[in-house]
Amino acid sequence: MHTVEIILLVLMLGAVTGVASRYLTAIPLPLIQITIGALLSWPQAGLHIGFDPELFLLLFIPPLLFADGWRIPKRELFGLHRPVLLLAFGLVFITVLGLGYLIHWLLPSVPLSVAFALAAVVSPTDAVAVSAITRNLGMPHKTMHILEGESLLNDASGLVALKFALAATITGSFSALDAARDFVWMCVGGLTLGALMGWGFSTARKNITRRLGDMAATQMVLLLVLLPFAVYLLAEVIGTSGILAAVAAGITTNMADLDRGEFIHERLQTDSTWSMVESAFNGAIFLLLGLQLPTISRTMIESSDYPWWELTGFVIIIGAALLLVRWLWLTFVVYGRFFRTHLPSNRRNACWWRPRSRASAAP
Repeated sequence: MHTVEIILLVLMLGAVTGVASRYLTAIPLPLIQITIGALLSWPQAGLHIGFDPELFLLLFIPPLLFADGWRIPKRELFGLHRPVLLLAFGLVFITVLGLGYLIHWLLPSVPLSVAFALAAVVSPTDAVAVSAITRNLGMPHKTMHILEGESLLNDASGLVALKFALAATITGSFSALDAARDFVWMCVGGLTLGALMGWGFSTARKNITRRLGDMAATQMVLLLVLLPFAVYLLAEVIGTSGILAAVAAGITTNMADLDRGEFIHERLQTDSTWSMVESAFNGAIFLLLGLQLPTISRTMIESSDYPWWELTGFVIIIGAALLLVRWLWLTFVVYGRFFRTHLPSNRRNACWWRPRSRASAAP
């Protein structure tokens, strides 16, 4: 099957599964698409697509993360910054440590640094998967905002942990100072670069629009084609997080557009375009993931020294441990902070500075 036919087939299946999900409301749409992709490629004569992972990452991830940054409610994201940061950074590092030791204990032949690298790969939640799976589940809005904010920011912590786990595997050494320095550079550099490029694009667009009028078609091409990919590529070139840069550019561009209230038609057209891009790209991502799943599973089973049922048991144990660590962190760290602040003693101590009313101050 030619490349053009494969692209058309993937887009058609994405649209068909989107319609089918309206009737299968109990099953998240990405799970339906992954299952259909796996069924299409499972037989020996099925549909098999090979692609470059780096090209796949560059083609799909920047516009989707830019759209997530554009769409996420800004006031709620900034208001919930404490739980978001605790999950995006603290949970990832704790998961890497705990899961790394567990993997090394389950598979003693795997070096500890390699186990840490594997834990760093699976510990961060994926922004595209979170937004696609939880969107129609009827979750509370506050929980949705926390999960989306976490998934948009935990890329830096996961990448730093993976980078130094691989470096420790190759060189046999680890520097906490270098790890902290790289972590700060990836986070601050990526967010700053994305914010500056998003602000610069919005400022230039505002000035051009006020002088020449509404040029929605040209601006949409620049917004879709130029900005997300340019921000991502430039951030990767200078060694910062391209994912954080794309997210920051989307947030900044959307916030800057609030000053352009006279161009309502252009903003509505932008929202509709991003919705179409998200629907098409999300469907393609999960269908392609399903198409790759049987090949990956078959290769792993054939090249492993363990039987398939033992490998399945390892996957179940690691997945359960991942959920357990997340539950413990949420219970005792994130929610525990809120619980402690609402204790009666803490409320009294927090309000000691308030002046007494005149009635209570009178003798």
